[in-house]
Amino acid sequence: MTTVQRRAASNRNDFLSQLQKQIPDLIPPIIAIAAFLFVWQLFSWTPGATLPGPIQIIQDTWILILYPFYDKGGTDKGLFWQILASLQRVAISYTLAAIVGIGLGILIGTNKTINKALDPIFQLLRTVPPLAWVPISLAALRQNEPAALFVIFITAIWPILINTAVGVKNIPQDYNNVAKVLQLSRKEYFFNILIPAALPYIFTGLRIAIGLAWLAIIAAEIVMSGIVGIGFFIWEAYQNNAVSEVILALVYIGAVGLILDKLMIWLESKIIQQ
Repeated sequence: MTTVQRRAASNRNDFLSQLQKQIPDLIPPIIAIAAFLFVWQLFSWTPGATLPGPIQIIQDTWILILYPFYDKGGTDKGLFWQILASLQRVAISYTLAAIVGIGLGILIGTNKTINKALDPIFQLLRTVPPLAWVPISLAALRQNEPAALFVIFITAIWPILINTAVGVKNIPQDYNNVAKVLQLSRKEYFFNILIPAALPYIFTGLRIAIGLAWLAIIAAEIVMSGIVGIGFFIWEAYQNNAVSEVILALVYIGAVGLILDKLMIWLESKIIQQ
């Protein structure tokens, strides 16, 4: 057996062993999902049921499932392109929200005067629902695309900002005492004390924010006509009374949201462990 063959066999064995370890954790959710789909199907067969069951949904949306990459121009695109367009908007606005939120969170966490001045404004703005920002953003920006980006940004920034500020305020006093004894510069204190101590709080805010950002783009796209995105796809399907397409899109939205959350957990584990 050659070295390449031995490596391939070793990698295959490692994959199988990892899969065997994961099986006990996969069985409960698989059973739960199967039971949910079964009950749902039973209810769809009852007289007077208005929502289609899983079997009917697959039959109605088979083309969308098989051909997610089709592109006929305009907003007539497959679900892959619809989701990709939404994810691109989320990526842009979420990145800006993370930069601004972490920066402002550190500022108000380290400065009590600024905290007292800005806290009432932040507490007022963060309670405004994403949909309420849509008409304001459209009136101010006059275009759907930047308005959608603003809605995501203003929705995602608050958990990042607040959790960062809390993390900075809760830095153990012993850490600050050590910094004084060692006479650390501001730069050294920032990178060696403040950021590592506040990092768990920051990632908590980032994880909450990514879910809110994904929710916000769906809401924004539903009411902003003429843009490619999964939210607009849902609204157009509803207008055409294609309930099965709406439900299929909801499944995709939930799956993407789950993946985004898992990615944040994985990123947190990689960074904090270092």
